[in-house]
Amino acid sequence: MIVNRLRPIGLCAVLTAPALVLRFSGAEPGAVAGLLLFGLAVVAASFLLAWAAEAAQVDISGGLAIAVLAVIAVLPEYAIDLYFAYTAGSNPEYVAYAAANMTGSNRLLLGLGWSTVVLIALAVAKKRGGATVRELVLDSPYRIELGFLAIASIVAFVIPGTGQISLVLGFALLGFFVFYLWKVSRAAPGEPELAGPAATLGGLAKRPRRILVTALFVFAAVVILASAEPFAHNLISVGTELGIDRFLLVQWLAPLASEAPEFIVAILFALRGKGDAAIGTLISSKVNQWTLLVGSLPIAYVLGGGGTALRLDARQIEEFLLTATQTLLGVAALLALRFPRWAAWTLLGLFAVQFALPGQTARYLLCGVYAVIALAALIRNRRHLLPTLAAPFRRMPISEEKDARPRAVRR
Repeated sequence: MIVNRLRPIGLCAVLTAPALVLRFSGAEPGAVAGLLLFGLAVVAASFLLAWAAEAAQVDISGGLAIAVLAVIAVLPEYAIDLYFAYTAGSNPEYVAYAAANMTGSNRLLLGLGWSTVVLIALAVAKKRGGATVRELVLDSPYRIELGFLAIASIVAFVIPGTGQISLVLGFALLGFFVFYLWKVSRAAPGEPELAGPAATLGGLAKRPRRILVTALFVFAAVVILASAEPFAHNLISVGTELGIDRFLLVQWLAPLASEAPEFIVAILFALRGKGDAAIGTLISSKVNQWTLLVGSLPIAYVLGGGGTALRLDARQIEEFLLTATQTLLGVAALLALRFPRWAAWTLLGLFAVQFALPGQTARYLLCGVYAVIALAALIRNRRHLLPTLAAPFRRMPISEEKDARPRAVRR
């Protein structure tokens, strides 16, 4: 029966109930309990997002579906970060938290997220094909996504260079994000391969399918938005109670929860052999972070009573520079639309190294390592650089709009 096949959706909805009751009743269960309950709600909502986004590809462009998924999936991060930026307008201490959450989640997404998803996709391809797979190859339409990220990653260096995120830069980044959404919306709908609850949703009649998918998107967004602020508040309270550095908690523990929707969505895609959707989701999320999220921070700061620029201290400048150089390496390694296994392990290894070598000198040294490897990758893939930067502004051939499936190169 269709009711049984929709049971996982109902279960996830039920798991969000405690957080919603706490949020709208005003009850305070304690910092640790609140952290766990609101975190559970975010994870449950992420599954709803994954299934709704897959089913949505039946009706809309696959690229737009993934972009919409990426926007909603990063709502926990956006809500937490914008809360910090808004509060910083009246409490300068929170400027550090806004920068910490953004840079931590950004590096977590690429260093851990991209690497894990690619390694899973390669393992699945090997299991299905019986041969060792050394790189994941994406079709040409993905150059558009990568082009947007390449441009955003270059602009990102303006932040550590000037030591601030100004309103002018913020509005420019928001405009670039709007252009990105318009571009990916022009791709023609494909024929998605659905499984599990997503297949059940996709098999419904047109009207009930669209109503249910829309309802799931809206419900998941409400859950995430409702959970973000109390999660951030409880996080800082837990740090105070346990004597843990709150900056580090905001930079790494908060993103682990706020990035959960993106990771779960991408991993589910990769496990089902959909490396294109997995990487597409994470690349789109990176574009969102460097455009929509960063562009929104100075606006939230102004609305909270701050000035026309969110000014960063020396530590925050280092964090933004490290994040920008890591992004540059990710883009450079993927310029040929081939994500080799070595690149995945390199990104994962460098991400782990930062925890073993804390401190200002180590961060600048790591920036140099990222930059050197990125330069080598740029030289190797130099013939793809200009086409990638131009891709967002070119019209995609109709034949390329209809399908963008990954291929695995075997040896």
